[in-house]
Amino acid sequence: MSKRGTGRGGTHKPAERDVLPAGVEVTDSELFFNRELSWLAFNDRVLQLAESADEPLLERLKFISIYARNLDEFFMIRVARLHEQARGGVARLVPDGASPGTTLDKLHEGIFEQSKRHADCFEQVLRPALAEKGLRILSVKELDAEQRAQVDQRFREQIFPVLTPLAIGLGRHFPYISNLSLSLAVLLRDPVAEEESVARVKVPKELLPRFVPLKGNIFVPLEDIIAHHLKDLFPGMEVLGWSLFRVTRDADFTVSEDAEDLLKAVETELRQRRFGDVIRLEVQAGMQPKLLEPLVEALGLEPRQVYEERGLLDLADVMSIVGTPGFPELRDPPWTPVTQARLRPDSESPDGGGTVMAAMRRGDLLVHHPYESFATSVERFVAEAVEDPDVLALKQTVYRTSDSSPLVPALIRATENGKQAVCMVELKARFDERTNIRWANALEEAGVHVVYGIPSLKTHAKAILIVRREGERVRHYVHIGTGNYNPKTARLYTDLGLFTTDPDIGADVADVFNFLTGFGRPKSFRKILVAPLTMREGLLEEIRRTVAAHTPERPSRIVMKMNAMVDPGIIRALYDASRVGVRVDLNVRGICCLRPGVPGVSEHIRVVSDLGRFLEHSRIYLFERGTEVRCLIGSADLMPRNLDHRVEILAPIEDPSLLAQVKDLVDRCLADNTHAWELLHTGQWKRRTPPPGGERRWAQGELMERATRMVQVQSGRPLP
Repeated sequence: MSKRGTGRGGTHKPAERDVLPAGVEVTDSELFFNRELSWLAFNDRVLQLAESADEPLLERLKFISIYARNLDEFFMIRVARLHEQARGGVARLVPDGASPGTTLDKLHEGIFEQSKRHADCFEQVLRPALAEKGLRILSVKELDAEQRAQVDQRFREQIFPVLTPLAIGLGRHFPYISNLSLSLAVLLRDPVAEEESVARVKVPKELLPRFVPLKGNIFVPLEDIIAHHLKDLFPGMEVLGWSLFRVTRDADFTVSEDAEDLLKAVETELRQRRFGDVIRLEVQAGMQPKLLEPLVEALGLEPRQVYEERGLLDLADVMSIVGTPGFPELRDPPWTPVTQARLRPDSESPDGGGTVMAAMRRGDLLVHHPYESFATSVERFVAEAVEDPDVLALKQTVYRTSDSSPLVPALIRATENGKQAVCMVELKARFDERTNIRWANALEEAGVHVVYGIPSLKTHAKAILIVRREGERVRHYVHIGTGNYNPKTARLYTDLGLFTTDPDIGADVADVFNFLTGFGRPKSFRKILVAPLTMREGLLEEIRRTVAAHTPERPSRIVMKMNAMVDPGIIRALYDASRVGVRVDLNVRGICCLRPGVPGVSEHIRVVSDLGRFLEHSRIYLFERGTEVRCLIGSADLMPRNLDHRVEILAPIEDPSLLAQVKDLVDRCLADNTHAWELLHTGQWKRRTPPPGGERRWAQGELMERATRMVQVQSGRPLP
């Protein structure tokens, strides 16, 4: 597997340590939180939602699954990198100063504590509570005679034929154990030879349901059925004991910057990913030493890589139970995204009745998903362009999409209709590489111009450019978003999308596509900020201008909403702003390395994290300087990778009415006191609660109500 690289695509390389604020003597460990431990605190907030009695039962089960899936990805990428650094002798991590080894030890301690809560929440709270409501997850031992007969038949007909028991030891090669696979370790005794041995049986959950459904909304874990029938798998042997285990492998890789064929290089790395080092071994609590010791020895693991789990392993799979039909009382009320008012076909709507591009010609549009529909905005925008005889070209970036996305097939239809179609497919989008390779091949076969980007950079920008002939000239129609062009996640993630015909933004986006498809490197842009070329310095300049404009009589304010706040240079600039009295409000869903509340450094900085029904995903950067307000939205979080090693776009919101919508959005998120946490200077996140007798605020609920109300008001009549 190729070694991880840092990339050479940016024009700015941040210093390892910038100058401390004047007159303040604090160490880095006092200025910055550890990135990995901050992520662990984020996943703890997800776990708290699973533990919250205020959430419906199946929503709590959903968060049990999300917590487990998040942790898997964290081990495959971040923990794997820490182990690599520890083996390589890296002594210090910038900027907080902790070594990889120290961080790994703290992670092991924190994950061990969280795992106990995770298991207890599922086994002791949710499992019995769901059973009371008629949705039961049972072991074979808990079934009645009729149900056991069903399980026995299912085992004989569907499960047994796909099982392959593999012996361990006795001169046999230790079997390959695939990433995230669930297995039974079985201790056997041969009564003839009077010898003990160990075997491994993989649980084939890729082929069969992990939770086998029976009549009456009963689910039985697949591994429990296999364990109940171990004698059928090992005839003539005595089964002395068994236990479950699961391995997690290093799934991170970096494609060489010198790769001549990026597609082949990514395909090669995907094949090698299967054989990444084992990073974690999960075992059932109480696993016999005769089973555990051979596993640990064969896999070459340290004690801090072994995790004992109480109850079921791999609870990410309970998401399949969340989707069980029925049980509306155990779920959030259904939400159907509304069509943005100016895109509704109502004749009574001021802007209704035309195409998306017609609405754009009347002024910029801002769509907020999932409150407003992705299908009737972004998908409709592309579909109309495909059929419009005056459209000359369509260009689109693809970072993450779905197999069912209509956007990429639309580019194929555009080519068939004689238009130029260009698709920038990011092959290196982690865990979506195979999907993107399939789309890239299909697009190329249809005649679409497919570009894979720059090996040293990931193209994370979300942009669509449509070129339309109008009389003697052409006009650019642009969509710039904060989220992926993925119809599935557009119903689950909160994201903003700007539709504009602004000629400067259109020319800028055209330059970005030329940068991606050719060899040009623009030195400047008219209105947008582009990483790795102008974004870092552009954001720092906005902060400096906000600091310069601040006075006690006319105070300035900085508001930022993002997924992660990690970059040391940006953090230090925000400390500078706080030192002169600028109020800084940060809405950070996940990682935050900035430490608020440090005397003389960050007393005017507040950090709030919102989690809830939808995944907060929009990135908004707002700078208030008296009567001047500068607002940017786009794809970039404030991390070194986004600012220096990815192609990202931030675009300005200039229309006063749209700007008011964005300010309303961020203020609601900052005011949330039911699904929000505030970061303390100690590093702890304190969950907010409504004050006694005070107003209860839930940003996502308010935004659903606002979306419905705005459509009703602007269309002149209530929704059906």
